[in-house]
Amino acid sequence: MMHRRLFQLFWGLGLYGFSMALMLRAGLGLDPWDVLHQGLSPRLGLSFGMTVNLVGALVLLLWWPLRQKPGIGTVCNIVVIGTAVDIGLMLLPTPEGHAVRFGWLAAGIVLNGIAGGAYIGAGLGPGPRDGLMTGFCRWTGLPVKWVRTGIEIAVLAAGWALGGTVGIGTLLYAVTIGWIVHHALPFFTIAPRAGLIPR
Repeated sequence: MMHRRLFQLFWGLGLYGFSMALMLRAGLGLDPWDVLHQGLSPRLGLSFGMTVNLVGALVLLLWWPLRQKPGIGTVCNIVVIGTAVDIGLMLLPTPEGHAVRFGWLAAGIVLNGIAGGAYIGAGLGPGPRDGLMTGFCRWTGLPVKWVRTGIEIAVLAAGWALGGTVGIGTLLYAVTIGWIVHHALPFFTIAPRAGLIPR
């Protein structure tokens, strides 16, 4: 069971990073966190992927006052996704023509949702950004929809101010990613065997 969880965790995280590379190469707008990563990257003198990893590690530090507990999936999230993004950017050429760019954007969003369902479904710990959301929910008593929206707006505004790419892809990601993850998650969720994993 653990081998299956780890396998699904790693391919999910790797696919998540690759999907981010597709959206980056499409150049039509990014999700809020990646707008922030893109804006920070040149200012930090780091590759996009290493910026993703660094921000993930810094966000994880915010878990301490919120009393969140990371899992192995949390740590792997910080290391694997950014690395996979950089590998994807090395392998993918810059697409030419609007049709190809929109195709890469659409593929990136769909694969991102599937990958999210896969690594969350492995049940080995939330990503640092997801844990930040749940920690703030517990701390403030506010519902997830308000906390998540507030974090996303703040991150998007900061990234846009730093020069990150906001566009049609940002809007498409916002209105579709929840639906994709919602339908992918039941397919990939690995239920614990009775008596093997305490509840």
